[in-house]
Amino acid sequence: MSRVRATHVLQVTGGGSVMRRPVAIVTGLVLFGEAVGIVLINAVLATVAENQNMSLAGLDPDAMSTGTWVMGGVFGLLLVLCGLIALLAGVRDRALGRFGRITLIGCSVVHGVLGAVTVGLVGWGAFAFMMLVLALLVLTLLAYGPEPRAGEGVGDGAGPAEARAV
Repeated sequence: MSRVRATHVLQVTGGGSVMRRPVAIVTGLVLFGEAVGIVLINAVLATVAENQNMSLAGLDPDAMSTGTWVMGGVFGLLLVLCGLIALLAGVRDRALGRFGRITLIGCSVVHGVLGAVTVGLVGWGAFAFMMLVLALLVLTLLAYGPEPRAGEGVGDGAGPAEARAV
């Protein structure tokens, strides 16, 4: 039982490096597809806002249209960045750095919150998609956890319970 340390998650999820590379690569590709979808949705919203010629609380329709275009571009770039980080982790088969882990954790949190919001606004299909992406992100984060430092790792099997018995 004490030998199960940093690798217990990988043993449960499919067995180490056999599953972690495909999961990271699929995560990257799904995030690329989601980036394209977000940009297209925002393009449609910007076009609709521009063609309405109506203002919302005194805002200029051109300002709303421009803001929607900018928001779609920024969200698309962030999703491409997250997808690139996951894809590079899968291709290189190395642990993520601090920036990569923080970026994917932030992306996971956003997908969790947006998944909860989409149930009421869009429906269960969108919720299922958001939870699928969240699961892929979490599996990638767990599979490419921090590498053990020099001197750390699996010891001789002496765990806390065995140390008390001595």
